Amino acid sequence: MKRLFLQLIILMSLSNFSFGQTTNKQFQELESVLEEVRTSMNAPGFAIAIVDKDQILYAKGFGYKDLENEVPVTENTLFAIGSVSKSFTSSVLGVLREEDKIDFDERPGKYIPELRFMEPWMNEQIIVKDLMSHRTGLPRHDLSWFMFPTNSKEELIKRIEFQKPFTGLRQKWYYNNWMFFLQGEIGRRLTGQNWEDNVKTMFLDKLGMSRSNFNIPDLEKDADHSFGYSTDGEGVNTKMDYYDIAAMSPAGSINSSVSEMSNWLITWINGGKFKEEQVIPEDYVKEAISSQMVVSSGIPSKEHPDAQFSNYGYGWFLSSYRGHYRVEHGGNIDGFSASASFFPTDSVGIMVLTNQNGSSIPGLVRNIVADKILGLEDGKWLEEAIEQKEKNKEAQAKAKASADSAKVSGTKPSHILAEYTGSYSNPGYGEMEIELINDTLFVQTGLLQAFLEHDNYDLFNAYMIYQGKPNKDMPIKFQFESNMAGDISQLNAGFEPALEAIEFKRTPKPVDVSEDDLKKYEGAYLLMGVQEVKIYIKDGKLYAFVPGQPEYEQIPLGNHEFNFKTLEGFKIKFEEKDGEITAVNFIQPNGTFRGERKKE
Repeated sequence: MKRLFLQLIILMSLSNFSFGQTTNKQFQELESVLEEVRTSMNAPGFAIAIVDKDQILYAKGFGYKDLENEVPVTENTLFAIGSVSKSFTSSVLGVLREEDKIDFDERPGKYIPELRFMEPWMNEQIIVKDLMSHRTGLPRHDLSWFMFPTNSKEELIKRIEFQKPFTGLRQKWYYNNWMFFLQGEIGRRLTGQNWEDNVKTMFLDKLGMSRSNFNIPDLEKDADHSFGYSTDGEGVNTKMDYYDIAAMSPAGSINSSVSEMSNWLITWINGGKFKEEQVIPEDYVKEAISSQMVVSSGIPSKEHPDAQFSNYGYGWFLSSYRGHYRVEHGGNIDGFSASASFFPTDSVGIMVLTNQNGSSIPGLVRNIVADKILGLEDGKWLEEAIEQKEKNKEAQAKAKASADSAKVSGTKPSHILAEYTGSYSNPGYGEMEIELINDTLFVQTGLLQAFLEHDNYDLFNAYMIYQGKPNKDMPIKFQFESNMAGDISQLNAGFEPALEAIEFKRTPKPVDVSEDDLKKYEGAYLLMGVQEVKIYIKDGKLYAFVPGQPEYEQIPLGNHEFNFKTLEGFKIKFEEKDGEITAVNFIQPNGTFRGERKKE
C-alpha cells in the first residue's frame, strides 16, 4: 500500500484529469489540508507541483499572488526562488568539469587570479569543492552584500580578502552566499559569458523554462507574477518591495514557477537527463547529491526519530526523511520562500513556492505531501507548526523582557550626539554614514537606513528601517570607541553572529570652508615657546608643517577644529580672541601642545 496514493495520481494523470479537478476523496482531502496550511500560517498564497519520474503529476496554486486585488496564484505564477538558485550555480561548474575546463580540487585563485582570502592558509588550501559545500571556515558575512549592495563583481571580490574566518578549513559547515557568488564568477571566467547566460544556455533553454528569469524588471514584465509579502505576529500581510540582489545573483536571483521548476526536479530524478538529453553530467549528479560535508551531528529528536542526519552535497541538503533519502534546498528572499526537494530512490519530487517572507509554508507543504505520496503515516506537521508558532511568540516576548531588564540605567553617551556623526568604513563590508537629524542619529548604508537608540554608555541599538518601517524586534548592537585624543574613532557593529563585532573606522564629515576663511589661520606658531610650526594654504587646502617632517593636510571640522588627514588621533584646534586667531593646540595621543601665534 506504500505507493497506492502515488499510483492513483499516475492513473488520474494518464486519464487526462488534473489533480485539482478530480472528485477523488483522497485528493480533495489533501487540497483541503493544503488550504488549511495557508490560512493557519496567514500566507497570501503558494503554489505546489509534484513530479514522478519524467512527468508532472500535479500542479496547483492556492491563495493570491496579488492579495489586495485577490488575484489567484496559478501553477504558472512566477515567484522569487531565492537560494534554490544555488543548485543551478554549482551545476554550471559540473558541466564545465565534464568539458575538462575546471578541476574541483584546484584553488579558486587559479580561475580568479586576483582573489585573496584573509589568511594565508585559506589562499593555499581552499579548493573549489569547499566553495560548493560551505566548508571554507568563513561565516555568512551576509550584511556585507545585503546592506552594502553593488553591481560590481570586482568590488565584491575585493571585499572577500577582509572577511574573517571563524574556524579552520573543513572543520565546520557554515552557510555562505559569497562562495556561490565566486562559483558564478569562476563560470564567467571560463566561458566568457555571465552567470545568467550560462544558466540560461546550459539549463533553462534545454528544459523549456522559457519564462524563468534573473531580475526584477523581467519578473514584473511577466503577466503572471506574484508580489511578495511579510506577515506580522498578528497575521497581517504587508506588501514588500522586491530585493535587487545585484552582483550576488549566483547565490539566489532566479524567478520561476512550480511548473517550470518541475522540469529541473525531473532532470535530477533522472540522473541529469531531460527528454533523453543529458543536460547535467551523470557523474556530477551523483556527486552533488552525495554527502560532501556534515551539516550537523547528533541523534534524531524524540518527536521525529525517523528524520535522520543532515549533510550537504553541492547546492543541496541531504537527509533521511522517515526512511527515504531526501535531497532538498530552501530559498528565502524578501517577500518569498521556497523549497525544491526530491527523493532519488523513490523517483518523486515536490516543488513549493510562496509569496510569504521567511515562511514555514514550503517545509510544511513538502512534508505533508511527502507523507502522502510515500504512503507514510500523517506526521502531524501542521499541528506541530501551529504549536511552535505560539511558542515562538512567547519566546520573543521573554527575550525582549530579558533585554529590557539587562539594560544599564542612568548612563549617557560620552560625547554629544553630533560627535558620533561621520563616515564609517570597513573594507570587507563598505561605508555607512551617520548623521544627526533633530535629536536622533541615523545610519545610511548603500541600501538601508537605521536609527540609533542609546542603550548604555557608548552602546547603541541600531534599528533597521526596512520596507518603510523600523524593525524593533532585531536590533543590531553598535559600540562606539574613542581614540587617545578623546574623539570617536570607530564603531564595532554586531553584523556577524559567528565573530566578534565588525570594526568600522570613522572619518569625521568635513565642513566646507572657503579659502578666504582659511586665510585667517595662516602664520607661524611657536609650540611650547620653542618649536616653530607653519600653517599655510596650498591648492585651496590648509596644511601644517613642522621642520623635518612631511607637510600635513588638515580636514576642517568646524569651530576652528581640524583633523590630520593622514594621522589618526591627531588634530589641531585654533584659539580665537577678539576676532583674531591667537594660538593653536596640537592635540595628539601623547598630549596637547600649545603654540602662540608669532606676530608679524
